[in-house]
Amino acid sequence: MSQSRETEGKRPLTPFVEVQKALKGANYPADKNSLIDAARANGADDDVMKRLDALPEQEYQSPADVSKAVGNE
Repeated sequence: MSQSRETEGKRPLTPFVEVQKALKGANYPADKNSLIDAARANGADDDVMKRLDALPEQEYQSPADVSKAVGNE
């Protein structure tokens, strides 16, 4: 039986999903600090918090904007 990529000790395959789950309930447009506050309130893990902390300082119009920015880290 082969292991899934997630169980091979690599990063999760879908960091975008983890970030979006952490941002549930966030109001858009939102700046970086608002996103970090929302993630913290939702109990985001360290990996998600690091990804959000690495985002450029700008206003994000939608969850899709955040996902694009996370992908460009």
